[in-house]
Amino acid sequence: MNELEKMEELKSFLRVDFDEDDKLIDSLIIASENYLKNAGCIVDYTNNLFFLAIKMLTSHWYENREVIGTDEKMSYSLDSIIMQLKYCYEDVTVQ
Repeated sequence: MNELEKMEELKSFLRVDFDEDDKLIDSLIIASENYLKNAGCIVDYTNNLFFLAIKMLTSHWYENREVIGTDEKMSYSLDSIIMQLKYCYEDVTVQ
């Protein structure tokens, strides 16, 4: 999946049909990738669970940009996905 396809998929998921927030969305995608890497996941856009986790994180952060907030509404689902992603690749070292 190239960067343009990734951006279009995320914008569709976010229901964004304008280009003004592209830089913000791109930075949230990068932050989501880093978050998942730090959680022990491998960046693999061919894995639908990985891409769903990227969409969930990006969407949550895009829709909740205030300084004060909670993430409990997404926490359980994301934790479950991260747990599966951490263990779905046998004998692979996280980079």
